[in-house]
Amino acid sequence: MHKGKFNYGEYIQHMMKGKFFTFEGIDGSGKTTISRMVYEELAKKYDAVWTKEPTDGWVGKAVERAVAEKKDAVTTAFLFAADRNEHVKEIKKWIDEGKIVICDRYADSTISYQAVNLSGVNSPIEWLKNIHTPFYLKPDLTFLFILKPEIAIERIKDRELSPFEKASFLEKVQENYIKLADAEKRFIKLDATESKEKLKERCLKIIEEEIG
Repeated sequence: MHKGKFNYGEYIQHMMKGKFFTFEGIDGSGKTTISRMVYEELAKKYDAVWTKEPTDGWVGKAVERAVAEKKDAVTTAFLFAADRNEHVKEIKKWIDEGKIVICDRYADSTISYQAVNLSGVNSPIEWLKNIHTPFYLKPDLTFLFILKPEIAIERIKDRELSPFEKASFLEKVQENYIKLADAEKRFIKLDATESKEKLKERCLKIIEEEIG
């Protein structure tokens, strides 16, 4: 906040504590589109940031390569965690600056997806949670977009599909998401068949209430 004439808007932004909101769901659920729409609206009123995982850094690129090359599930899980460790440092900085952070995919994605592949690990969800313990930053709220996998696949059928993008696989992923959501109050479950505009407005309303 610069010196001179008092600006109430700048004062509020300066005093406001940053917030961290994540958007989750299976591939084709619409979470990326809605997260961007929500960010664009928030940016009109607040100092907001849109980010994603995997990140665009070299560790994030290593994650994408590991997925594309179908590397061992444990190796891939550790790469996701390494990318997130670096990302969290950036997110914390934005929050300290009072920014509203909108993140497309976060730890819940890794847990829900990789737990399906980690068949050789006892209690894979707990194992994945444990490797995040040293650096995990809990989101203020997480929006979970729920959609039948068959509909999700139909939505994305015209693009090149990743190894994750099969209905039978996504069914298990969504089951893991729901387990996580049922265990924590920060989750907001959304019907991903609703219109983009309706989903955007609902998310915005909830975020505005959380910002206070």
